[in-house]
Amino acid sequence: MNSRAQPFVHEAAALSVRTLDAAEAARWDTYVAAHPGATFFHRAGWKRVIEDAFAHRTHFLLAERAGEIVGVLPLAEIKSRLFGHSLGSLPFCAYGGILADDDEAARALDAAAQALATRLGVGALEYRNQVAQHPDWPTKDLYVTFKKAIAPEVEANMNAIPRKQRAMVRKGIKAGLVGEIDGDTRRFFEAYSASVHRLGTPVFSRRFFRLLKDAFGDDCEVLTITLKGEVIASVISFYFRDEVLPYYGGGTDAARAVAGNDFMYWDLMRRACERGLKVFDFGRSKRGTGAFDFKKNWGFEPTPLHYEYFLVADSTVPEINPLNPKYRLFIEAWKRMPRALANAIGPHIVKNLG
Repeated sequence: MNSRAQPFVHEAAALSVRTLDAAEAARWDTYVAAHPGATFFHRAGWKRVIEDAFAHRTHFLLAERAGEIVGVLPLAEIKSRLFGHSLGSLPFCAYGGILADDDEAARALDAAAQALATRLGVGALEYRNQVAQHPDWPTKDLYVTFKKAIAPEVEANMNAIPRKQRAMVRKGIKAGLVGEIDGDTRRFFEAYSASVHRLGTPVFSRRFFRLLKDAFGDDCEVLTITLKGEVIASVISFYFRDEVLPYYGGGTDAARAVAGNDFMYWDLMRRACERGLKVFDFGRSKRGTGAFDFKKNWGFEPTPLHYEYFLVADSTVPEINPLNPKYRLFIEAWKRMPRALANAIGPHIVKNLG
């Protein structure tokens, strides 16, 4: 349990809801691994990552009945003078929300989260659901996810890529690009920081990525693409059951000329196929963005994500994202900032964006 917060307990009949104790992480993860609706972002390791990387308070709630876990809800609280006060499942993650064995456990976790949000006085409680849970709550129709089955044969996956995109992959192959699995995040950060700087987006800290590797081990993998020993692109991917999810990635300035990013995702897909994985989760994107179009070009179809909000102090759904017009000037100024300075300042901003 987070030592900075008092335990939060909500009881209903024979079922109880309380906060996770640090010593119970393995129990939590065993439940998550077995639940059909679970995602990588429900894992207990996010508690330590969010606390240690960003110094945010976490409230990982678990529901128990007769000593057995029957539901979980990972929550984290962000309190920022610039971006407001929120409680969500889960900041910095594409998916989240309640996992439960039955309606009673789900209702108890939901009630506990709403009561906690009210007690904390946050602007809003946010659930990042893949399936709608609260049709009466305000929602944000902005994010979609892209998932596709991985064919059992490598060549079948190549042939399933639409012709124009397949040509880009072959361009990277012809250029002599090579994929390598890294044991650390140093080369990844070189490519990632260059990419987000071009987009005008604040960068996460090096420490954040090191913590991801430490918390999730082999389930957090770095694939780096090189050309004659020089870094071209790199991606951090998460593995959960039979799925692979490339989550953070980017390319250096040299990537475009040799289709570095295109080759990178193909190399990841090829490796996933050879490992016998079944699903390639291209992750979330905002509608109307280049990332959305890029994934469509691969033949992936978007599925809406249901980000739902229980408003406490806020009167409207928060709009903290780069598509908000009020951030346009900030983004353009950030692109012109020297990258070394952006890398130094960025982590202090992005930790409050969630």
